Amino acid sequence: MLILNQTRTLQALEKTYINDNWLTIVFVLLLFAVFVLKVLNPQKLKGYAFALFTKNFVEDEIEENTSFFNGFQITIYLFSGTVLSIVSFFLATYYSVQISKDFFSFLMIFLILSSYFMLKWAIEYLLSEIFQVKKTIRFFTVSKFSYLYSTCFFLFIGIVLVYYSQLEVDFLLYFSILLFLIRFVVHFLNNKKLIFSELFYFILYLCAFEIAPLLILFKLMF
Repeated sequence: MLILNQTRTLQALEKTYINDNWLTIVFVLLLFAVFVLKVLNPQKLKGYAFALFTKNFVEDEIEENTSFFNGFQITIYLFSGTVLSIVSFFLATYYSVQISKDFFSFLMIFLILSSYFMLKWAIEYLLSEIFQVKKTIRFFTVSKFSYLYSTCFFLFIGIVLVYYSQLEVDFLLYFSILLFLIRFVVHFLNNKKLIFSELFYFILYLCAFEIAPLLILFKLMF
């Protein structure tokens, strides 16, 4: 009876391991995305990866006035969205027993996050056009998504370390909080003139476009 129970336990563990194989495929796709970005523009890839620490890169991006609808921008957007979805998936499945550890749950999180970012950026773009402040807030908007992409490159390293080592998901939580805190501080310092000159609108923007949607996402995933 003991041998039979041990055999069933080993079979259950093996099935769980097999069910996680899709994560390895996602990691391979992410590495392929980095390879594609390097082929398309290695200098821009390096710039986005270290954008948190190089203010000049954002200024160069503004002068270049790159369109979002090109191969590089679409690839890095998908890369970042997938990384954030994996982080959310790891945290959601670790801290909530209601979310199953399968590809469908990850896909739902990916679709929710992708819809959130696309809708948020579309509304921001529309409002900047309506109020004719696109040029005024150009540095603010470009630096915001540049720092987000940079954060995602470091998060990808954290994800791989947690998945393939003995590190717990708690490490990923603290690492994510640290990175997003650095992103917020850097973004604030590099845009302090604009923020302080329009402090009321900045607080309104922060509550409406950053905090409230994240709370809604948190409720949806947990």
